[in-house]
Amino acid sequence: MALRNITNYKTDDILRKKSRRVEKIEERILQLLDDMVETMYKEDGVGLAAPQVGILKRVIVVDIGEGIIKLINPEIVEQKGEQQDEEGCLSVPGIIGEVKRPYKVKVKGLNELGEEIEIEATGLLARAFCHEIDHLDGILFIDKVISSNIRNTNI
Repeated sequence: MALRNITNYKTDDILRKKSRRVEKIEERILQLLDDMVETMYKEDGVGLAAPQVGILKRVIVVDIGEGIIKLINPEIVEQKGEQQDEEGCLSVPGIIGEVKRPYKVKVKGLNELGEEIEIEATGLLARAFCHEIDHLDGILFIDKVISSNIRNTNI
């Protein structure tokens, strides 16, 4: 495993690009997943998407404290309810803002073995999935912030 550099929204336009589907799960994809996990933990994040380490592939990792989830080609297939809470992002350092997200989501994707899995998530886990999957489509949380509720934590 190796640490990867986190891309920054001010300097890396890769964060605004749409990621490509993974067609074949090869060693380099498995290595990417492991590197993303190590990088996420080092940076004290709860999720990380491949564009955040400079790779335009549809790959995410999430851990809200209940164990690591690695997903390849994730997609939200169902969503219900609404929640509003603060979000931040490793690629948008120093900024926090309130974002509306679904309260419950069903996410479909592939695990490391190439098996299709479905995960039902609520609360923080649902929020984390939505946030990371947005990254795969070039969307940042600051695009969805309720404008009156954004603040800079670097002050």
